[in-house]
Amino acid sequence: MTKIPAAEVSLLRNALPFWLSLGTVPVALTGAVWGGWLVLLLPVYSWGMFSLLDAVLGLNEDNPDLDTPEAGLFWYRLITLIWVPVQFCLLFGLIWYVPQASHLGPWEKIGLFFGMGVVSGTIGINYAHELMHQKPAVERWFGDLLLSMVLYSHFRSEHLRVHHLYVATPRDPVSARYNEGFHRFLPRVLWQCPQSAWAAEAAMLARRGLSPLHRSNPFWRYGALQAGMLVLALALGGWQGLALFLLQAASAVWQLELVNYVEHYGLTRRHLGEGKYEHVLPRHSWNAAHRASNWLLINLERHSDHHYKPDRRFPLLQTYAEDEAPQLPYGYPLMTTMAMIPPLWKRRMNRRVKAWRRQHYPDIEDWHPYNKALNPKPRGAP
Repeated sequence: MTKIPAAEVSLLRNALPFWLSLGTVPVALTGAVWGGWLVLLLPVYSWGMFSLLDAVLGLNEDNPDLDTPEAGLFWYRLITLIWVPVQFCLLFGLIWYVPQASHLGPWEKIGLFFGMGVVSGTIGINYAHELMHQKPAVERWFGDLLLSMVLYSHFRSEHLRVHHLYVATPRDPVSARYNEGFHRFLPRVLWQCPQSAWAAEAAMLARRGLSPLHRSNPFWRYGALQAGMLVLALALGGWQGLALFLLQAASAVWQLELVNYVEHYGLTRRHLGEGKYEHVLPRHSWNAAHRASNWLLINLERHSDHHYKPDRRFPLLQTYAEDEAPQLPYGYPLMTTMAMIPPLWKRRMNRRVKAWRRQHYPDIEDWHPYNKALNPKPRGAP
């Protein structure tokens, strides 16, 4: 028998907590087979269990070695690649099975596919986010496949060509404004993001002297993949299967935009004049070092470092102290739940935004112009 090297065993052991996302598969199948209240186990597993683990396990403020070679990241990368066929089989297997399952009532089916949307949003879109930032074409394609399963393919263009360039400025739709409740934020971004994504791709093509309708526009690929997913859902589950597919897609997009709302709420970059802003720094994203929810979300909560160094793979993302990046009081599962209750959210977060402003921009007196021009007035200015 070939003995696995001790170093390889150590790498695998360190990566295994990030594989807990696979636990959603037996949970989903349990709900589908047995029905009843078990159809609600998916959000309980994704939100509840990891919030409880955060409370028990606390923070992980250790930073990985940035000189780790690519080979040392194999087991971390593998889960993001494996998840694509896993989610595809789980989603479309349920679309085939559930419409013909006589033991499941309408509300059980709705509950199950709401939970499936929690999975494809919390895990699937998050993994797509990691994959679309990478250079290998196969990883970017896998990211496109995951996004097409929730009919949100334009997120790739919007995220890479708009969000990362204009984060914490009015030109970024998904940077939530100070005092903007989530229920106002959501319809705004659902309307603005597809437009900004299309405009960004059209501008890229225009610089090459090409029409926005040129075949190299990724929106053609986005449309084809999404159409394929819709046709497959209809073929496997009929009109009921298609409706359930749309339900999980809507649930997943809601999850994504809840996370977008939390990640940058109220944070701004200084306007330097003439449409220019200071460089993106760790202080322009909310950071969270909660151990367990970072396992589920493959370190997405180390968001300050992701925006500071977008090309870093998730196992290498760094965390920051309070003097370098603003800190969330809880992990994303609890913070996104709180965001659904605007008075509670503002009571907990507005004072943190004000403290952040005093810490990093003590010279700025008037912040109200942020929502229009992000050109706040320095103290003592006429």
